[in-house]
Amino acid sequence: MTVFPVAPEAVAGAAASMGTDPLTLADLLRVANAPGFDRWQDQVRRTGGCAHPIRLQGQTVTRDAKTGDVLYSYSTEHEPGGMLRVACGNRRASRCPSCAWTYAGDVYHLIRAGITGDSRMGISGEIRQHPGVFATLTAPSFGPVHNRPSSGRCRCGSSHADDDPALGTALAPDRYDYAGAVLWNNHAGDLWRRFTIYLRREVAARAGLTQSAMKEVCRVSFGKVAEFQKRGAVHFHAVVRLDGPDGPDSPPPAWATVALLDDAIKAAAGRVAVPVKPAGDFPARVLRWGTQVDVQAIGSMDGVELTDQAVASYVAKYATKAAETTETVDRRIGELSELDRLSLPLHTRRLIEACWVLDDAYPDRLLWKWAHMLGFRGHFMTKSRAYSTTLSERRQVRADYRVRQERRERGLPEDLDDSEGSTLVLAHWTYAGQGHTPGESWLAASIAKDIRLNREMAREALVDQSDMDEWEVYA
Repeated sequence: MTVFPVAPEAVAGAAASMGTDPLTLADLLRVANAPGFDRWQDQVRRTGGCAHPIRLQGQTVTRDAKTGDVLYSYSTEHEPGGMLRVACGNRRASRCPSCAWTYAGDVYHLIRAGITGDSRMGISGEIRQHPGVFATLTAPSFGPVHNRPSSGRCRCGSSHADDDPALGTALAPDRYDYAGAVLWNNHAGDLWRRFTIYLRREVAARAGLTQSAMKEVCRVSFGKVAEFQKRGAVHFHAVVRLDGPDGPDSPPPAWATVALLDDAIKAAAGRVAVPVKPAGDFPARVLRWGTQVDVQAIGSMDGVELTDQAVASYVAKYATKAAETTETVDRRIGELSELDRLSLPLHTRRLIEACWVLDDAYPDRLLWKWAHMLGFRGHFMTKSRAYSTTLSERRQVRADYRVRQERRERGLPEDLDDSEGSTLVLAHWTYAGQGHTPGESWLAASIAKDIRLNREMAREALVDQSDMDEWEVYA
């Protein structure tokens, strides 16, 4: 490839027109003029446009197990930079939009399969008839915050716009319970665990059964995701469903209804209490759910407007988020002094500082370790064992699909079931780093945008091409 020298002033002008800085553009031109640029682009496309790919060095050899003949060999020696780039797999949209988009797709299919069923995942469509709801459990109040009430006017006397940075921040910071807020976030996982225990008890009580007897006829299944509110408090959205004793494949008993489930959820949320012992200067307290517990029947299950697609999309959207709505950082913080170098809203900073102050008093809660998450240390997406498929199974299906593509391109048998041991694969890989240079990052983001646009167009085409395999388009 011929390299054309570019004058500095030309680089600066082009950078301004592209909305990027001259150093990034200069690096972009370096990458585009480097040998093997086409192969570099191919690698980035295979990662989905990953923002922080893992770089590997090594080789793999596929041999015929009987004859020892080499069927295929690969080495990174001749790759751009001598490395192979693979996707980082980070679920956070703030870290890697491309991998987060893939993760959100997995969550979408996992959640929707638990609502409508999916024969490709081995879940019968009969699950549509099982009583199920979309429930939201929130945190209690830790003090008044700026908001947009139905009246349109906040307590401060103003009518805030949707994008007003004051929304969610304390009206009176000196009287806001920042310690209570971060302790609540930190124990949110415990609150959810106890809620699921009480929920099973409440369902059994309404059916007139003991808990052991209920296990013989009914099972409570759920898939839930955590979301941060603007005020920095976690709340949970969950699809909750009643099944027969064997899960999705068995019908629930006649007494299992949406109304019963609605009532049981509200009662269980009201019963949950997590005591926190006194420590140092901090008094004992009891953590509970907020009074706002919302329960809605899902459209495909009870004929209302809340559709299965809407629920699955909503859950998938928040599965890739963290505490970004509060403008916190998406990495762990080393020392408290780092806050002086960060541009943080005062409300968010005080929540982080509360984690620092409380850390010595509650060493087992690891509050400072999770200060960037405002104390929250749980998983953002969890599900009960029998809700539907698993994320691991979703990833494996996608990986198998790609392996079949590779084998087809190399002239190898596509069948992945090598039970007779006809081939032997020997591989050796070493970690060589992670991430892109500034110019590579710009190009990777552009490639990721094109990939996502093409996939969305392909999905739209599915509406008119019912004979296409949606699974393969997604994969």
